[in-house]
Amino acid sequence: MRKEIIIVISMLFCCSTYGQSPVNLNLSFNHMALSVKDVNRSADFYKNVLGLQEITNRAKMDGIRWFSLREGKELHLVSIVKDTVIINKAVHIALTTNNFDDLLKILNANKIVYSDWPGTPNKVNIRADGIKQVFFQDPNGYWIEVNSVGQK
Repeated sequence: MRKEIIIVISMLFCCSTYGQSPVNLNLSFNHMALSVKDVNRSADFYKNVLGLQEITNRAKMDGIRWFSLREGKELHLVSIVKDTVIINKAVHIALTTNNFDDLLKILNANKIVYSDWPGTPNKVNIRADGIKQVFFQDPNGYWIEVNSVGQK
């Protein structure tokens, strides 16, 4: 009988620890880091084409530059890792603007080819909900989506 009680208590203990709710970690997005070949060329693109504001690289390491994505979010460009990066369109940075037509003018002025999701050059994609979006690549081949979510 004592053996049976120990087994029942053990089973209850196992089930109660397994069934506990996980701790709420309150995770939120902080930054995205991209592995780049030439940090200065990439920084020029994000600063001068997309107009991102460069911020202090608090890591204080050479070969890394940081940019603000507003609201406390950041983009880190890292040129110190030399591993090969495999890139495809499904892995992309998505940004939104309320100046979508101005974005197209900037892309055209800089001779940056953009496309809709299927890849038709210089075509704007219009989602089922009416949101406009274009896709293009940075100097390292990373895909960027810019959409009109914030535009009225």
